Amino acid sequence: MHFSIPETEVRSDENGSTYVIKKEYGNNVVPAFPPKKIFTLTPAEVEQRREQLEKYMQAVRQDPILGSSEMFNSFLRKAQQDTQQIPTEEVQLEIYLSNGQKVKVNILTSDQTEDVLEAVASKLDLPDELVGYFSLFLVQERGDGGCTYVRKLQEFELPYVSITSLHSSDYRIVLRKSYWDTAYDSDVMDDRVGLNLLYSQTVSDIERGWILVNKEQHRQLKSLQEKGSKKEFIRLAQTLKYYGYIKFDPCITDFPEKGCHVIVGAGNNELNFHVKLPNDQMKEGSFKVTRMRCWRVTSSQVPVANGTANPSSSSKCDVKLELAFEYLMSKDRLQWVTITSQQAIMMSICLQSMVDELMVKKSGGSIKKQMQKKRLNGSFQRSDSQQTVKSPPLLDSPDPSREQVVKISTKLSSVSLRGLSSSNSASDISGNDFHGNYAFEGIGDDDL
Repeated sequence: MHFSIPETEVRSDENGSTYVIKKEYGNNVVPAFPPKKIFTLTPAEVEQRREQLEKYMQAVRQDPILGSSEMFNSFLRKAQQDTQQIPTEEVQLEIYLSNGQKVKVNILTSDQTEDVLEAVASKLDLPDELVGYFSLFLVQERGDGGCTYVRKLQEFELPYVSITSLHSSDYRIVLRKSYWDTAYDSDVMDDRVGLNLLYSQTVSDIERGWILVNKEQHRQLKSLQEKGSKKEFIRLAQTLKYYGYIKFDPCITDFPEKGCHVIVGAGNNELNFHVKLPNDQMKEGSFKVTRMRCWRVTSSQVPVANGTANPSSSSKCDVKLELAFEYLMSKDRLQWVTITSQQAIMMSICLQSMVDELMVKKSGGSIKKQMQKKRLNGSFQRSDSQQTVKSPPLLDSPDPSREQVVKISTKLSSVSLRGLSSSNSASDISGNDFHGNYAFEGIGDDDL
């Protein structure tokens, strides 16, 4: 997550907070804090310091021990409120379902993501044990009717502050399932509200073209809709290509060669690539998360037209984000693959959640067991008023222009190549920025 740190905090003595964290968790756990300068900082140096602090917070957030630290999360919550100068007070927040339905919940501006998620679940009468199967996502609505998943709201995030700080009606917070293993669908479908939420999401994903459907499959799905057979509808959708995937906006990759246009999808414990080669040939391939040794997200400033690359100048710069992962292409051969996308953080969050889910399953755990343990530590507060999940309309007739290759080729032709040569993520990697993949350790020769 990226949010601005107040200038007063940038100039203040943050080393006190770092000392407390190091005293609590030890010097070996806490990353090196960005060094301070003795003299008064120039505006450019303040901005540089701000970026260093943001990277520091991201590094600390990736550590499983520090990431769950109430001390660190408290600091992040305060930074968010102070940045936007939003006092703690009662407000009404709008949360959207996949079918566009709006759910209004009464919360505090200081409520974290988990608090808001529980308020939505209470409003919809979703059982406590199913709350952990869903998450809140920040989504941007596009002019063409599509949407961009900006990021999954993190535990320490304050949803009201996040959405308010964007000052745009194009953004909304959307409730969507948060797991990847389709086996968990059965748990959700056993409940009426869970079934309706999953059904609405599946219909929405088909309508926006995220799930690949041919004419015969479309006919079968529509027939099930007309009969009101929601479970059978979902079970048929589970057999379709890209069910449960999140699709990202067209972007750029250096695989199989530099400057290729690509549409990336995350699902089924992989990143799926639809690549348009320089000769306009389309190729599809997948990168399994269990074969990624590690990955990282980097950011750099790219000058706008007629600008300069000098950060200290008054020229405006865009921030370029890259996701780079080291992949086991074959036995004993690792290769870095880089994706240049403004959704790089969201892609990283998807990879991390896939790994977390695999590790929980490997240890014999499950989402249901995690929620049962959570309920023992304190019960959820339920709302007095409930709201019913509306059933989405029947699927529209198949659109010939939605054929996968045509659709992807059209999208990829508009991707900008600006700023690609300004940095190389694979070559400037530092150890502290790695997202280590614990699931990678379980790979054997038979898997290659």
